[in-house]
Amino acid sequence: MGKFLQNIKYFILYTLLFLFPLFFLPLTQEFFITNKLYLLIYGALLLILISLIQFITSKKLVWQKGPLDVPVLIFVIATALSVLISSPNRVQAILNPNFGLAEIVSLAILYFYLSRNHQAMKQLKNTMMVSVSLLSLVSIIFFFNPFKNASLSAYFQFLKAPGFNPLGDQLNLVLFLGFFTILAVISLIKNKNTKYSILNTGYLVVVLLALLLTGYSLYKQFPTLPPFSISWYAAVETLKQPLTALFGVGVDNFASMFTRVKDIYYNQSALWQINSFSVSRSTILQIFTETGLFGLVSIVLILFLVIKQQFNNITIKHLFSSPLLLSTIYLLLVLLFFPVSLPIMFLFFLLLAMQQSNNSTIKSSSIDLAEIIPLFLGIVIIGVAVVGVLAYFTGQSYLAEYYFKKSLDGYMTNNAGELYNNQRQAIVINPYIERFRINFSQTNLLLANNIAAKAGKKLSNQDKQTITQAIQAAIAEAKAAVALNPQKAANWENLAVIYRNILSVAQGADAWTVSAYQRAIILDPQNPIYRLNLGGVFYSLGNYDQAEQLFEQSASLKQDWANAHYNLAWAAYQKKDYQLAASEMQNVLTLVDPKSDKTDYDKAAQELAQFKKMLPKEGATATQSAQPSQLTLPTPAPSINPKITLPKEASPEAK
Repeated sequence: MGKFLQNIKYFILYTLLFLFPLFFLPLTQEFFITNKLYLLIYGALLLILISLIQFITSKKLVWQKGPLDVPVLIFVIATALSVLISSPNRVQAILNPNFGLAEIVSLAILYFYLSRNHQAMKQLKNTMMVSVSLLSLVSIIFFFNPFKNASLSAYFQFLKAPGFNPLGDQLNLVLFLGFFTILAVISLIKNKNTKYSILNTGYLVVVLLALLLTGYSLYKQFPTLPPFSISWYAAVETLKQPLTALFGVGVDNFASMFTRVKDIYYNQSALWQINSFSVSRSTILQIFTETGLFGLVSIVLILFLVIKQQFNNITIKHLFSSPLLLSTIYLLLVLLFFPVSLPIMFLFFLLLAMQQSNNSTIKSSSIDLAEIIPLFLGIVIIGVAVVGVLAYFTGQSYLAEYYFKKSLDGYMTNNAGELYNNQRQAIVINPYIERFRINFSQTNLLLANNIAAKAGKKLSNQDKQTITQAIQAAIAEAKAAVALNPQKAANWENLAVIYRNILSVAQGADAWTVSAYQRAIILDPQNPIYRLNLGGVFYSLGNYDQAEQLFEQSASLKQDWANAHYNLAWAAYQKKDYQLAASEMQNVLTLVDPKSDKTDYDKAAQELAQFKKMLPKEGATATQSAQPSQLTLPTPAPSINPKITLPKEASPEAK
C-alpha cells in the first residue's frame, strides 16, 4: 500500500512538471497563467491528500528537514502576513495568478515534495526535456502563424493570435526557455555518453530555435513594462511607515503604490496614458513593495543559501561548468530585471528543489502516533477538512472565472442576456474580484443607456423604472469595487465614470461625480487625464472657473498634450478671456502635426482665427465644427425630465 501511494505521488509530480509549460484552457478570460495556477493548486492538494492517506495507513508522522526549508517557510509566512495585514482585498491577493498567496503556497508544497523524492528528481530532467521540447515545437510552428487565413470557430480564434504559445506571453517564454537552454548546454558539455548526447543535441537545437524566433518577435514588438525608476521609488516609499516597511503595501496592491509615487517625468514618457501597472519592473522589487522587509529578507536569504551551497559543492576549476550555479545566476538576473510572473516563480522553486535534492544534509524524523489516538484523529480530521475546504473554495473561484469568460463570449456575439446573466453569476459565486464588479457596473450602465436611446424622449414608466434599477445596480457594483480596494485610483475613476454618465438623468450625480474624481486624483496626483475629465464635468455644468483651473493643471502636468490646451482654450473663451484662449489655441497648433492630424490641425486653426477676431471686442458666441479624433470638449448627454431621484446610498460617501 505504501509503495502504491508513493508511486501515485511520483505520478502527480511528473504530471505537474510535464503539464505546467503546456497547460492552458480557453475557459477563463486569461487562458494561460490562470489555468496554470489552478493546475498547481489542485496538484498540491492531491499531494497533501495522498500524504494524509499514507499517514492514516501508517499512523506515523514523518518529516524531513533541509537547509532551505526554513527560509522557504519564512517567505511563505511573509507573503501570508502581507495578505492578512496589508492587502485591502485579501481574496484577490490570495488568487492573484502572478504573485499571490495561493501560488506561493502551491509552489512551496511542490518544492517540498520534489526535494524529498530523489526518484522524482532523477526523472525531472527527462520530464522537463520532453515538456520543454513540445513547448518549443509549438512556439516554432505558431511563429509562422499557420492559422492566419484559416476559417475557425469563435472558440478557436485564439489560435490566430500572433506569437501564440502555451506558456502565455512571449517575454515569459524567452525567459523560461533561457533557463533550460543553460541546463542543456552544460549537460551536453559534461555528458560523454554518445547516445544521450545525440538526444540532448536535438533537444538543444529545438529549444534554441524557439528561443531565437521568439526573441526576434520580442525585438520587433517588445512588451510594455513599468519603468525601473518608479518601481524603485515604490519599494523605497514603503520604508516611510513602520507597518508597510515590515509587511509591504499588501499582495495585489502594487498599483496603488505606483500611482502614489510616479512623478511628472512619467507624463513625458510614451507610457503616460497607462495610469498604473499592477506589477513592478523587478520581481525582487515587487516582493519588497508588497511584502516589505520581511519578504525581501526571506527571498535574499534563500538566494544567498543557494549560491553558498553551490560554491561549497564545486571547485573553482569547475565553477562555470555547474548547471545549477549558472542557472541560479541567470535566474537571479531575471528576478532583478523582469516583472514577476507564475512561470518565473515556478522556475525559482524548481531550482530550489533541484538544489535541495543534491544536498546530503537532509535529516529525516518521525513520530509514531499509533498509541496517541486523539492526536492522530485530530491531525486526520483537520487535514481532511483543510483539503476539502480549500478544494471547494478554489473550485468556486475557478467556476466564477468560467462564468465571467462566458459573459465575454456573450458580449462578442451581441447576446445581452448571456452577457448580463453570466457576469451576475460570476459575482454571486465570487463577489471579491474587482474586475468582475467593474465590468458589471459598466454592463448595467450600458443597459440603461440602450433603453434610454431606444425609447428616446417618450419614456414609459416601465422604462424609467428599468433605467433607475440599472443605474442603481451600476453604482452599487462600482462602489463595491471601491470598497474591495479603496486605495486603487482606477476603482474610484470607474465610479466617477458611472456618475458622469448619469449627470443628465439623476439628481445629485454632479456632486457625486466630482467627489469620486477628487478621490481618484488624491490617489494618483500626477495623472493629467483625471484632472482633464473632472474639468470636463465642470465645463459641462457651466462652471468655467473650476474647469479652467483643472484644464490648466492638466496642461501643466502634461505640457505637450494638445487636448489639455484645447480644453483650456475653450474654458478661457467661455469666460471671455480671449487673450488666454488665443494663446492656448496657438499652443495646440504647435503640438498637433499638420500632416498626420490634418483634421485636428485645421479645426484648431479655424478656431484660433475665430478667437483672434474676438480680441478687440467681447460678446461673441463660439461655434464648433465637427468633433475630431483627439481635440474634444465635453458634451452633455441627452437628459431625462424629470430627473431620476436615486437613494442616498448611491453617493460615494455612503457605506
